[in-house]
Amino acid sequence: MESMLWYHRQALNHKTMKFLITFICFCIKQHYVVSAWSQGGITVTTRRALLQQRNSDRCRLFSTSSSRLFSSAPNNNDDVVINSNNGELERLKKEEQRLSALLDSIRQQKLAVLRSRPLSIGIVGFGRFGQFIAKSFTKYGHVVGTSRTDYTDVASEMGVKFVPTLESFVLDENLDVIVLATSIVSFKDTVLEFVPLLEKKMQLSKGATSCPLIVDVASVKEHPRNILLELLPEECDILCTHPMFGPDSAKNGWRGQTFVYEKTRINKVILDPDFEEEQENQLDTSEEHVEGVDRMERFLSIWEEEGCNMIPMPCSDHDSYSANSQFITHLMGRILGAQKLQSTPIDTTGFQSVLRLIETTNADSFDLFYGLYKYNRNSGYTIGRLRSALDDVVGALLQRDGVVGVFDGGNRKNNDDNTT
Repeated sequence: MESMLWYHRQALNHKTMKFLITFICFCIKQHYVVSAWSQGGITVTTRRALLQQRNSDRCRLFSTSSSRLFSSAPNNNDDVVINSNNGELERLKKEEQRLSALLDSIRQQKLAVLRSRPLSIGIVGFGRFGQFIAKSFTKYGHVVGTSRTDYTDVASEMGVKFVPTLESFVLDENLDVIVLATSIVSFKDTVLEFVPLLEKKMQLSKGATSCPLIVDVASVKEHPRNILLELLPEECDILCTHPMFGPDSAKNGWRGQTFVYEKTRINKVILDPDFEEEQENQLDTSEEHVEGVDRMERFLSIWEEEGCNMIPMPCSDHDSYSANSQFITHLMGRILGAQKLQSTPIDTTGFQSVLRLIETTNADSFDLFYGLYKYNRNSGYTIGRLRSALDDVVGALLQRDGVVGVFDGGNRKNNDDNTT
C-alpha cells in the first residue's frame, strides 16, 4: 500500500513539473516573464512592465545621486524626481560668470603690476628671432638690442633701441634682463665675450644688484645651462627657456604656443627642478632674493600674457623629449628636402603636408639644425634608431618580395630567376 502511495506521489510530482515547464514556455511565447517562483506560487509580469520598472528604478537612482551631488546639504529622501534640479544649471552658469569676472580682474591687476614697474630687457643677437621676440617685449617694457650686424633702422621701426657694440650694451645700459638670442653654435663664444664685460659692470656698480637676470632661448637646454653655470658670476640669476615656436609658426601671435622653462639659479642657489617649490619656500627672505624672484616672475609673465602654454621642465627632460620631436622633425625635413621633392598634379593631402614640412624645416639655418644635433646628447641615438627603423621597414618589403640582400637603387633581384 505504501509503495503505491509513493508511486502516485512521484507521478503527481512529475505531472506538476511537466505543467510548470509548459506554462513557462507559454509565458515566454506570449512576451511574459516569470519574475518569481517560490512556495507561495508564481509571479508573472510582462516584459514591457519589467522594463518600465527597471527604467523607473534607474531614474530614481540618477535623480537621487544628482541631488546629493549638487546639494550642499544631505538629502535623505530617496524618492527624488529628475526635475528637482530645475534652476541648478542657471545657478552654475552664474557662478561660472562670477569666476570668469574674478579671473579677468586678477589678470588686469597683474598687468597693472607689470606696467607699474616695466622691465628693461636687452637682447644679444638681434637677428630674425631676436627681432621676433622684441616686438612683443616692447608692449611690456624698454627693449635694447645689439648684434654684430647693424639693425638700427629695423630696431627703430619697432620701438627698440639698438646699440652697435656689446661693450656699450653691457656697460652703458641699465638692464634688468639680458636675453641671449644667439645661435647654439656660437653660444659659448658669445658668453665668453660677454662675461668679462658683465664682471666689469658689477665692479663699477659695487654690488651684485647690478647683475641682470640672464636668459637663454636656445633650442637645446643642457648645453647652454652648463655653460651659464660654469662661466657666469654666481651673483647672476639664470633662467633657461625654449620658446617652441618662431617667426613662421607664430606669425599670427603667441597664443597657444608652448614655452618651456627651468628656473635654474636664484640668489646664488641652483634650484633642483624636482624640488623647486620646496627650495623657494626654504630660501631666505633677503631683499636680493625677493628682488630676484620678482624679476624672474615678471619676465615669465610676459610670455603668459601673450598666451603661451607655460611648461616648467628640467633641461635634461627637455633635451630627451626634443630629440624625438623637434630634432627628428628637422632631420626628416632635411632628408626629404635633399630628394628635391616637388608638387605634382596629383598631390594627396599627406604629400602636401610633407612639402610643408620640407619648407618650414629648410627655412631655418643649417646652424640651427647642426646645433640640435651637436649639442643634444640624445640626437645621435635618434639617428641610430631612424636608420634601424629604415632597415627594418625596407627589409620587410624585400622579404615579402622574395629578395635576399640589400636594397640596391630599385634593382630588385628575385631569388628564384635572378632577373631584375
